[in-house]
Amino acid sequence: MSSKTLLAKELGVCRSTLYYKSEKRRKNWKTKCLIEEVLRIHPSYGSRRIALHLKRNRKGIKRVMNLFGLKPYRRRWRKYRKIKIKEQENYQNLLLTTYPAYPNRIWVGDFTYLRFKGKFIYVSTILDLYSRRIVGLEILTKHTTELTKNTLFSALLTNQKPEIFHSDNGSEYKALDFKLISQNLNIQISRSKKGCPWENGYQESFYSNFKIDLADPNRFETLGELVFEIYKTIYNYNHTRIHTSLGMSPVEYLKTHRLGV
Repeated sequence: MSSKTLLAKELGVCRSTLYYKSEKRRKNWKTKCLIEEVLRIHPSYGSRRIALHLKRNRKGIKRVMNLFGLKPYRRRWRKYRKIKIKEQENYQNLLLTTYPAYPNRIWVGDFTYLRFKGKFIYVSTILDLYSRRIVGLEILTKHTTELTKNTLFSALLTNQKPEIFHSDNGSEYKALDFKLISQNLNIQISRSKKGCPWENGYQESFYSNFKIDLADPNRFETLGELVFEIYKTIYNYNHTRIHTSLGMSPVEYLKTHRLGV
């Protein structure tokens, strides 16, 4: 019995899903970069207009947009205060030129919030772009710099440090402490361009599915029960939930990488 057959039997998946799909993933990545370039010029374009602009099939464009969580920018009609920026940072989006060809090459970070008993609970995660596995997690009742720093520490505790760390331009990632940690560990900082939320769509896509799987937080009596369920949901995402772009769970996909399938 071949190694592929044995692995497929162990994972409980079809043998054909284990064949190396690097070219397909690389092609999807290139298309993703082209779509992001169009969105930078025309942020309100949906899949139909992007397909026309690129002279591509709309079905394929829509598939890649869904795969990477790319969405057109929709302006919210709210009044925003003008904030003076003292220091102008200029970190490039390295994801436009770097492909996640192996584990721990590129990590992406973000956080979301959950409403629980009239209060906000903040969930911060770090995702490895190669395997789509959640490698870092932190849960706090405040979205301070500690939220993002602790998430990074939790990821580094059990994983090899990445070459690149990508995030949006939130103050939690722009904080001096967070930047110093990255620089001291020789991790390149990559940022989404201001006003381009789709450039961190990987985490947006994850949180969208995560909240569906978690369901209503207020069904729990205590915060402890909710925190336990968050960890359980992310464990299931990593170990058992089939990821669309991988055809299997992130942990199962990593097994195929280690065996060189």
